[in-house]
Amino acid sequence: MNIYRIIEEHLNKGKKGILATVIKRIGSAPRDTGAKMFIDEDRKSYGTVGGGRLENDAFEEAVSIMGKGMTKVLQIRMNATEVADDGMLCGGNVDILLEPVEERYMELYKAASLSIDKGKKAFIITRFKDNIFSKTFIGYDNSIIGDPISDIESEYLQRYSNERNPQLIDNTVIEPLLRYSPLYIFGAGHVSQYLSRIAKIVDFYTIVIDDRPEFANEERFFHADEILVENFENVFEKLQFTGTEYAVIVTRGHQYDAFVLEEVLKRDFKYVGMIGSKRKVRIIMENLRKKGYSEDVLKKVHAPIGIEINAETPQEIAVSIVAELIQERAIG
Repeated sequence: MNIYRIIEEHLNKGKKGILATVIKRIGSAPRDTGAKMFIDEDRKSYGTVGGGRLENDAFEEAVSIMGKGMTKVLQIRMNATEVADDGMLCGGNVDILLEPVEERYMELYKAASLSIDKGKKAFIITRFKDNIFSKTFIGYDNSIIGDPISDIESEYLQRYSNERNPQLIDNTVIEPLLRYSPLYIFGAGHVSQYLSRIAKIVDFYTIVIDDRPEFANEERFFHADEILVENFENVFEKLQFTGTEYAVIVTRGHQYDAFVLEEVLKRDFKYVGMIGSKRKVRIIMENLRKKGYSEDVLKKVHAPIGIEINAETPQEIAVSIVAELIQERAIG
């Protein structure tokens, strides 16, 4: 859910609202930092900060400060007894920032919504202290929208732009907007169809790559974020590798798998996995050893790919692969 698009739509209708964001979590609270809920003046909510008592308290507090221009940090402390009484599965301590959604930040919300839709790196800086509230959007091209920010502060804050979750520093929240995980799917066969669909559901930004337009097309991959019809030999010139990318290699042939794997290993990445039998994997790995690739590098390759669930069908194989991607992402 693009919460900023919802905010934009409400402001266009002249409606007020409160944005609730989890800015701190200790223990086993249900949602991670960055989880958001928007509450409008009609007492409708969008998104979630965790459910149960936690979400109810945030909702009621948001309603109580609606239209007052107030910013508040709601601190919720849930001990074991309270959790059991409430029927919740998680405890822990949570801080939730409640901030007014204001017309003066309309362009900021628009920019945030667009950045999320386009998959462009950007982040929002929200300051709250002594009833002083300000927001600044810094785009991938260093464009600034909202309240001004000094060059020194901008340079300092951008070190956090690759963080997956928001950072809370001295009453300032630094929130990366690029929270999805870029996933390169090399190959556009049956497994890829299900893989891209399931990965999209769990917030991977899916890019399907194949040199066959009859396979790599919008009809077969209507759910993919991007489709690149390119030769595997040439496509790497167009792909970005910053150390946060996931690569799944499921091409139509042994030679393509081997080529793509070697190209990925030359770059920074978060995860790389290759489908194939143990024999195929052994042959490819041995060839890479002969080319001088170290054991430390080869150990990074997930092959055979996926969590072991005795998967057989393309759908089941896709589930096992995405499960492994989620597992790797959770490690951080």
